[in-house]
Formats: sequence, structure tokens, C-alpha cells
Amino acid sequence: MKNKLIDLVGITKSFDDVTVLDDLNLYIRENEFLTLLGPSGCGKTTTLRIIGGFEQPDSGKVLFDGADITALPPNRRQLNTVFQRYALFPHMTIEENIAFGLKIKKKSQAYIRDKIRSALRLVNLEGYEDRLPSALSGGQQQRVAIARAIVNEPKVLLLDEPLGALDLKLRQDMQYELMRLKNELGITFVYVTHDQEEALTMSDTIVVMNQGYIQQIGTPEDIYNEPQNAFVADFIGDSNILDGIMIEDRLVEILGTKFVCVDTGFGQNRPVDVVLRPEDLELVPPEKGIVRGRVTNLIFKGVHYEMEVMVNGTALIVHGTRMAAVGDEVGICVDPFNIQIMNKPESEDEEAVTVEE
Repeated sequence: MKNKLIDLVGITKSFDDVTVLDDLNLYIRENEFLTLLGPSGCGKTTTLRIIGGFEQPDSGKVLFDGADITALPPNRRQLNTVFQRYALFPHMTIEENIAFGLKIKKKSQAYIRDKIRSALRLVNLEGYEDRLPSALSGGQQQRVAIARAIVNEPKVLLLDEPLGALDLKLRQDMQYELMRLKNELGITFVYVTHDQEEALTMSDTIVVMNQGYIQQIGTPEDIYNEPQNAFVADFIGDSNILDGIMIEDRLVEILGTKFVCVDTGFGQNRPVDVVLRPEDLELVPPEKGIVRGRVTNLIFKGVHYEMEVMVNGTALIVHGTRMAAVGDEVGICVDPFNIQIMNKPESEDEEAVTVEE
């Protein structure tokens, strides 16, 4: 088990009477790649800024290695931040940009030279020392920003949507680059994004946030395969979220039909939310399906077809490598293990937390 490095205890933060974080509790382990994921306004960037010392919480503590650092300014914390806009000095060369923090710390010329060489090798930018930022692509500028952060040997690297301005291919390349750096450097990464694919690709742990609350914490596999509420299920990947009735243990009614499932402990004849992932639904001949429906829309997505199937007045999204034409009658089957059952919110207040407006 990795040691706990950062501990946020009872963090509350408001801006202009709007509560952005409400009694947030979260710990981050040493050498962990933890991602704060959620829609705009959910509190993820505010959480990162509080960790970095750029914002002060209204209440609560930030502990680092057991010590209270809540009141410490950013330059006295053992961490560095990489922002979406990179914040490179346009009049300085790449070498000068990377050396900036080390010169402030009054490191020797030999030390600075060695650290720059090592950092440029890590981010695959050897030979770029004398160029200006304007001569680099967006992805290269991002690497310089990361190099400038890592030469200071922080225990934690904070990244605030650092790939948001890059095109898709470059963003994917940089995702693998960040994973490689994390493994080579052995430091803790705290990453903020609203991009579900980024979070699923890179993270050891994902923290899903909405309206100032943590909705779920888990591995990418846990978050995707076992969402704890409708918000998480809807935000992470594509989902069919249906109203259901838990008849009894391992039996749920959806779409007017009883489905065998594996969930227990929900009681009898209780309303529940049911998640069916599009890739878990299998199209079969009509007579072989648990339910029947008709294909009403078809999109080719490259690696799969996305089909909309109308079943008893409800539109289901189905992903498959074999297509069914618009107008075809089809049957739908689903493995009991792929039916996810969730409790419905018990009050309007709870629903406001767990369902995005």
C-alpha cells in the first residue's frame, strides 16, 4: 500500500455566496496518478488550486506528508503546477524558460545545465535549447512547461487541463507521454480534466465530481463498470439509464420485461435506476431476444456501428461490429453481469447532487 501524501480534510470554499466545495474529504497517495474529473463548475480546478496554494479554503485543512500546509504559499510547497496555457516566457529561449525556477533558487550553473539536459531528454526535446516558444508547436510548448516543472524535483505535479488546447492526435500522444513521465520520475500526479477518455486512459484513481461534491472514487475500471449513481454512469462513457423495479434479489423489471441480474440487497418491488452500456447489448434475431425492438437510427463510428433501437417506446443505444439496417426488427440480449443496478435518489436535495442540471 502506497503512503498517503496529500490529505484534504473538510474543505469548504465559496465564491460570492456560491458554494464551490462542500466539506470535501480526499487523500492522494504517493506516486499515484489521480484525476479530478467532472463538468465545468464542479469544483475540480478549485480543489487543485487549494492543493497548490493558489486559493485558501474557507474551512478545512490541507495536509502534506502529515504536516498542515493550508497557509503556506505556493512557492513553499513541494509541488509544481502545469496550466492549460503553459505560461512560457515568450522572450526567453527554451533553456531559459526551464532554468527560471532554478535560478531563483540560486542553483549553480553546472547544476542547472545538468538538470536542463536531463529534463529535455525526458520530454524528448533535446536540441531545442536555443529556440523561442513561438517556434514550437502546441505539444512541444506543453512539454517545455512540464520540463520546467520537473526540474524543480517536486513531490507532486499538478496539471490543470494541460492538454485541452491540443488537437486530438497530439492530445493522445501527450497522454502516453505523461504516463511515461509519471512512471520514470516516480512522482505524484494530480490531474484535472473534463475529458472522460483522458481520465480512463491515464489514471490510477479517478475522482468524479459534480456541484462541489465527490460522486465516486475508484479505479478507471470501477468507475466505468460499477458506477454508483446515474450522474457517474451518464458522465463516464455512453449509457442507457432506465427506470426499473427491483422485483427481488437478482431480478429486475425494465422495458416492461423481467431481466435476470446479479445484484442483491435492494429489497422487493423497489424503484431503481438501471444502467446498460451500449457495448454490452447484443443484437440477435427477434425471436431470440429478451426484448424486441426496431432500429430507428444508424451511425458508422469507424470501430463500431452505433444503432438506436426503439423498445416499448424507449430508445436504446447499441454498439456493435455488425450492423442492423434502419427499419429492421431485432432482438436484444444482455448478460446478467452487465446489468448495473443503482439506488434512486431519495430526495430532491440528493438528486441535485447526483444528477447534472
